Amino acid sequence: MVKHQPLQVYEKQVFLSFVTGIYGCRWKRYQRCHDDSSKWECTWFVILCSSFFLLLFWAYFWLVAQNDYNEFNWSLYNRSGEWRDETAPILASTAVGFSYITFLMILALFHISLGQQLNLYWVHKIGVLATLLTTISGVVSVDDIWGEEWDIILLSLQFTAPFLHIGALTAVTALGWLVASYAVRRERSNFQMLLLLIYVGILLALYLAPLTFNCPCIMDRNGLKPPPDIIGRRGAPMLAPENTLVSFNRALQQGVSSLEADVTISLDGVPFLMRDRTLRRTTDVSKVYPSRQYDDASFFNWTEMRSLNAGQWFLESDPYWTVSSLTIKDRSRIGNQTVCSLVDMLRLAAKANRSALLNIRRPPPEHPRYRSWFMDTLWAVQRAGLSQKRVTWTPDTDRGRVRGLQQSTNEKLSVEEIRQRSIASLTLHYSKPSREDIEEYLAHNVSVTVYPVNEPWLYSVLWCSGVPSVSSDAPQVLGKVPYPIWLMSQSAYFFIWIASDLVSIAIVIGIFSFQKWRVSGMQSYNPEQIMLSAVRRPSRDVNIMKEKLIFSELNNGVGSTEELSLYPENGYASYSHGSLSR
Repeated sequence: MVKHQPLQVYEKQVFLSFVTGIYGCRWKRYQRCHDDSSKWECTWFVILCSSFFLLLFWAYFWLVAQNDYNEFNWSLYNRSGEWRDETAPILASTAVGFSYITFLMILALFHISLGQQLNLYWVHKIGVLATLLTTISGVVSVDDIWGEEWDIILLSLQFTAPFLHIGALTAVTALGWLVASYAVRRERSNFQMLLLLIYVGILLALYLAPLTFNCPCIMDRNGLKPPPDIIGRRGAPMLAPENTLVSFNRALQQGVSSLEADVTISLDGVPFLMRDRTLRRTTDVSKVYPSRQYDDASFFNWTEMRSLNAGQWFLESDPYWTVSSLTIKDRSRIGNQTVCSLVDMLRLAAKANRSALLNIRRPPPEHPRYRSWFMDTLWAVQRAGLSQKRVTWTPDTDRGRVRGLQQSTNEKLSVEEIRQRSIASLTLHYSKPSREDIEEYLAHNVSVTVYPVNEPWLYSVLWCSGVPSVSSDAPQVLGKVPYPIWLMSQSAYFFIWIASDLVSIAIVIGIFSFQKWRVSGMQSYNPEQIMLSAVRRPSRDVNIMKEKLIFSELNNGVGSTEELSLYPENGYASYSHGSLSR
């Protein structure tokens, strides 16, 4: 006898509805499907993965590039002539885009683990494509404007590689669950083998990756040298306007060993402190001398220079996002600063018993002091009363006239070239010298100063590398780093490396073994056993096979040799002989 009862009774699956609804706008159960995803949807999944990894790289770059945010804005200023903080919108858009793509990636992985088709909603497709194109355009733009900054990624890996390795190993090991569930299917295909080979290759690469690491902080604690001396680069420009007396005073309060300044020669031969070619960014020249705001700073005489305000710009533009932390008294003092002369800065250094590092910009050929700039600077040093042995300057020209003064260069030279040019020290960008270069320089009594160093992680890496001194915009930050952020012996890291690899291998083998056992158990079922099973909570895969069998029988129509019914009161399936009723 045929029983007319509801064919299927479904439990509410809130989590599954949420996942498929957000990802593909499939909120109803009949909209979902356990069939394999189409090639088109797989292509969009590949695009989603590409967007995720590119954004991950992009976000990591801006995280470690925080050391040079001001340098980036300054590079844009030199191109456009207008000062704007471009890092804030970049960071905001990166955070939003990365959060959005990461959320979609998590939903996609849930789809795979739950056996659902990857049907990405068309709105998300537009969002993923827009995010990918925007990120690509950002990478291309940075490569054009700020291409030398890519070096900081390689340098940062000397600090983060051990931790990134553990994180990547954990993520790839966890992905083994999805790979195994697909690779151990009964139906064999070339794609299954290709996927398995790629996964095993990635695992092997991660297991052996530490062999390529060159981390200075993996060393014996007894080999750690004293902390690098901190030089106040243009004073303490995060706390006060650069190259002003208040900035140098703040740097001395932070315990710097030396003061660094940029020197320009005025029209009447007075050395003064200015980084830019013009006065537009750091003074109010556009208000006082509007017709001369684009003129070279060296074509102003000292009287005109002293009439300019060199502090108000700092309060208005807030180049380091630190103005809010200043007191009212500090702001008032900063707002009244004027252009600082070299003599005033050197006198301050002499009073504090500190040395000075000068970056001198030679005047243009048409400048009246073009040939006498050297004597003008030397006169200022003598007038300030600072011992010439405590003064180092670049460039390393006029070597025959430099007597008693230390000369430095910004070029990376060999030891032989340094000896030939009688150079006492090197002032190098942090991306130029390697750990081996630093060791070679120090072995030949060549002092090395690395700039700009503003982040504790970079300071820690250079400390472990043996750098004797660093030039920093943030002496108030580095002065609070009493020890490298992390330091690990070779034996300790070797143990962590081998232990993490062995744990990963054990987990991966366990995952594949479990998935193989699970699939072999499912394959032992035949249709009659599936429908006659009275399991209170059947597995997801058995449920899938039940549903497919039900709809297959329904689609065959009436006249089948067996009867199928579901009992809503207990949720069990029965399978008996007879005719099948729709």
